[in-house]
Amino acid sequence: MEKTELKNIVILATGGTIAGKAASGTQMTGYTAGAYSVADLLAGVPELGELAHISGEQLCNIDSSSITDALLLRLAQRCNELLAQDDVDGVVITHGTDTMEETAFFLNLTLKSAKPVVLVGAMRPATAVSADGPLNIINAVKVAVDAASAGQGVLVMMNDEIYSGRDVTKTNTANVATFKATNGGPLGFIVGGEVHYYYRSVRPHTLQSEFDVTGVTALPRVDIIYTHIGEDRVFVDAALAAGARGLIYAGSGMGSIHEAVEAALAEAGVVVVRSSRTGSGIVAAGLERWQEQGFLYADNLNPQKARLLLQLVLLRTQERNEVQGVFLKY
Repeated sequence: MEKTELKNIVILATGGTIAGKAASGTQMTGYTAGAYSVADLLAGVPELGELAHISGEQLCNIDSSSITDALLLRLAQRCNELLAQDDVDGVVITHGTDTMEETAFFLNLTLKSAKPVVLVGAMRPATAVSADGPLNIINAVKVAVDAASAGQGVLVMMNDEIYSGRDVTKTNTANVATFKATNGGPLGFIVGGEVHYYYRSVRPHTLQSEFDVTGVTALPRVDIIYTHIGEDRVFVDAALAAGARGLIYAGSGMGSIHEAVEAALAEAGVVVVRSSRTGSGIVAAGLERWQEQGFLYADNLNPQKARLLLQLVLLRTQERNEVQGVFLKY
């Protein structure tokens, strides 16, 4: 491919382990995330210039465990601005892995373009002897410039695998193969340096999504209540006192509700959506009394993704039938 034929890709950097720094090449925990700038990252991977015309932008430089709703909105709005430009063919977002699945899902619901958007990170800091970040970035750019990536929704590229932002989740604290779609699998792979797709996400996203955060400055407060043996209503009451407009209940099994908090949830006066702490599977309607009490169910979205979807739908409605329809659709 001639240099003039290369596509224009913007690297939006947010920090994370991929930009992390440790005291030694063998230190894999306890390092500083977001220690290097986007310019540092690009300088460390000169091969990118053979794949695309690359420009870099530093949106923030933090550990992704500290990302806020405000930052999510800022990222979505900036992506939409870039994607609307004729001279931008795609966006790659470098991101910490701790909350990458949440950011990917939020962008999947709120970006308004068919152009490729790819999130990428690393499980080992940039200073590690066998850092995975550089090859992940190369692969992410390969995905972003591949014609087959258009219209696939927001993607996550990690460890030679390509995932839908809707379905991907982090499943291991340290392994480089941590990202999986626990209810399915990857959409494609990087093999021999080339992009191979085999599947597509069937749920609405990007241009098909009804959610638009243009001009939105804040999201409704939604808290997650995580069940456990010996649970009581203290966290439900605390969330409501803090102003929660919705609750995600991370129940045991198929979203089972502890008897000690059922009344508190029923009396909450806000939208309550049952999810599961199990990590995979579908949460269905469940007991008839739960339906009578107005509890909704999250389908196969995990609690952290269910929270984001509920925040978006609460921007316009609290009508339970409509909210439930959204969870079954997205």
